[in-house]
Amino acid sequence: MQNSKDFYSSSYEESSPYQSPGYGVINDWEMAAARTSFLRKTYAHLAGAIALFIGIEAFLLTAVPEATLQSVVRMLTAGQWSWLIVLGAFMVVSWIAQSWANSGSSRGMQYMGLGLYTVAEAVIFLPLLYIASRFYGDAIPVAGIMTAIMFGGMTIVTLITKADFSWMGRYLAWGGLLAMGLIICSILFGFNIGIFFTGAMIALASGYILYHTSNVLHQYREDQYVAAALALFASVALLFWYILQFVMSLQNRD
Repeated sequence: MQNSKDFYSSSYEESSPYQSPGYGVINDWEMAAARTSFLRKTYAHLAGAIALFIGIEAFLLTAVPEATLQSVVRMLTAGQWSWLIVLGAFMVVSWIAQSWANSGSSRGMQYMGLGLYTVAEAVIFLPLLYIASRFYGDAIPVAGIMTAIMFGGMTIVTLITKADFSWMGRYLAWGGLLAMGLIICSILFGFNIGIFFTGAMIALASGYILYHTSNVLHQYREDQYVAAALALFASVALLFWYILQFVMSLQNRD
């Protein structure tokens, strides 16, 4: 960002895109304040989505009768085709939710997108969290703390350094497609992709966090805080999913 002297120079006033008829040039303090407000709203909505996710899972894992919960888990995971259908449905719902969240026509539609995605994540997580809560002791809180530390560290570093990780987009897309292909093959052919794949997915999720945090800092408009929160929530959920699996794998070796 340019300093005040540069900002108020005549050459800058002539070329600045921040012009408003009748009001003149918007000063750099107003621009910084608007961006700060955007960041606060983004992370507040992210916190809200995480709180909703935790609330849904806590209700399902504690308030729903055990027999009903077991039936739901069995329905979601009964055979390779059932899980593929669940994954396919989740991908479709994710696409719809992200389209709604990125809608510029209605704030209500954006919130519906964020809410829909959060509920979809809660459904897809249910079998894993059920197994972890019943058979792996403190795996969930350990994974949650590890996720929070990693996400917080990467967020702080990116925001302080103002690093631009937009160049990672194409590589993350290819990595995501490769990972999805391996997951589908493992479901269809029944082989275990193992702890090394889990470690690679933790690295991929970390890359997505850096990428989306950079976009929050540099790319999103000030009115896109709901869409920005959804992108960050998706990355945090992916990281938590594989850290939890990693913790469970370590407990299996004890």
